[in-house]
Amino acid sequence: MGNSKLDLLTAQNSVLLLVDYQPAMFKGVESGDRTIMKNCAVGAAKAASILQIPVVLTSIGPKLNGEFIKEITDLFPGQEVFARKVPGFDALEDERVLAAIKKTGRKKVIVSGLWTSMCFAFTAIHGVREGFDVYGLIDASGDASHDAHKYGVKRMTQVGVVPVTLLQVVSEWMHDWANPKAGDLVKEVYSKFDAMLGM
Repeated sequence: MGNSKLDLLTAQNSVLLLVDYQPAMFKGVESGDRTIMKNCAVGAAKAASILQIPVVLTSIGPKLNGEFIKEITDLFPGQEVFARKVPGFDALEDERVLAAIKKTGRKKVIVSGLWTSMCFAFTAIHGVREGFDVYGLIDASGDASHDAHKYGVKRMTQVGVVPVTLLQVVSEWMHDWANPKAGDLVKEVYSKFDAMLGM
């Protein structure tokens, strides 16, 4: 039996799921630099928009926690942000979110969110149970403490979630410099979120 995780991420086999990038959720993050986390989430969304990779956005309690950040929603005008009806941490327990992922027909789900040990981890673990290859975008996530983030990541990796970074995901999606979208990715993603490759 083959190992599907040996297959690189591509613009044709991936879907990006971003969970709870809302103002109140950022305020409680103390595990690292919140600007870096936000930029990594925006960078992933921007790369997905350039490469026409499906993106699913979901929020929890927007009236209390604020709307999903505009830096991401503005990239996908007219697309619904699924404000979850299920008042829990696991975004995939909302059948609309899970249905949106399944509708893409893609088996590789890149997921990130706030906070690492709760909404991000619960959603990622659920994705593994559903049979997806799940990749956790770690540098776009954070939690209330360093340990909460660290052990949230460990919890996910123990069940098979693959930890990845923004630069790694975008580079796998692009695959090589012959990609016709390479110029756009350099201008809009690499140059803004990775100084060395953007030079």
